[in-house]
Amino acid sequence: MTSLSRLKRRAFLTTLTVMSLGLAVSCAPSTDAPAPSANAPTAPAAGGGGGGTVTLSGAGASFPAPLYQRWFADYNKQNPNTQISYQSVGSGAGVEQFLAGTVDFGASDAPLKDEERAKFEEKFGAPPIQVPMTGGSIVFAYNLNGVDNLKLSREAYCGIVTGEITRWNDPAIASANPGANLPSEPIQFVHRSDGSGTTFAFTNHLTAACPNWTAGADKAISWPTGTGAKGNEGVTAQIQQTPGAIGYTEFSYARENGLQMAAIENKSGKIVEPTPEAGALAFKGETIPADFALLVPDPANPDAYPISTLTWLLLYPQMQDAAKADALKSVISWALSDGKAQATDLGYLPLEDELATKVKAEVEKITVK
Repeated sequence: MTSLSRLKRRAFLTTLTVMSLGLAVSCAPSTDAPAPSANAPTAPAAGGGGGGTVTLSGAGASFPAPLYQRWFADYNKQNPNTQISYQSVGSGAGVEQFLAGTVDFGASDAPLKDEERAKFEEKFGAPPIQVPMTGGSIVFAYNLNGVDNLKLSREAYCGIVTGEITRWNDPAIASANPGANLPSEPIQFVHRSDGSGTTFAFTNHLTAACPNWTAGADKAISWPTGTGAKGNEGVTAQIQQTPGAIGYTEFSYARENGLQMAAIENKSGKIVEPTPEAGALAFKGETIPADFALLVPDPANPDAYPISTLTWLLLYPQMQDAAKADALKSVISWALSDGKAQATDLGYLPLEDELATKVKAEVEKITVK
């Protein structure tokens, strides 16, 4: 997991309306393998840890991992008897571990599919609980010496991801960047190699925005071009190490690692820089469905950054350990209230109060067997 010890943070004063997102999660360093969950069919019904210590383990999306790490660590400072580990393994692996019952909670940037919900209910006897914790933007981070403030039209970024635009001085790129010293070198596109909710959100946008995109939208797809890397951490590192590279990653990864981020054209034809403020506008006026699975693949707001997403925690409706259930409810409630500052600090989008209240009420439905 990428270290955040060197982060230079500045607060973003973001006024988020009906659908501004928010939640911050921090976590203690995770172990190499998740601890057996109290939710697993064979897990013992008692004990959250020795000496009154409660230990929770989670796994999943790398998109919110910096925030979850921060949240869980800060919560632990205030509540030393609660220890929370989180594995940034990608949404695909997180959903698998959640369905297998080997973690206390999962995390995904893609809502559960109908077949995943059915599999869960068949195994555990009740529907899963899925709640948003925060939101954020997916950016085109790039490594191009001497080129600042890169702008990409839809024609340009759609052409890059389909492999139709292969060099940096292509007219589709040059036309939006007059005066820029664009080299003739090849474009090195970097994408995720693992099952990824970031990929789901990114390809969901490409499906809506790019006429020539035919690879579909999912956590894992067959990419028409580019080089794969694991996790938002891996994509960020690959871009850093590769001159001429461009790829998609979560905003905070790019910002905290000093990568340049392209401004891109939205549905209204406006070139928009990726800022938390612009990302929040993607959700303005949207209505959250009952299962919280809101998707806005191509927002209509003329000032919105066009690739933003929610990210969800996946929870068991019944837990065998009362101490774990209480600790999980407590940390989620804390993150949605006291943790808002950390979310803003890292460039995520805190949940608006009304939505946060609904999420807390949903989490309170967790019962003890």
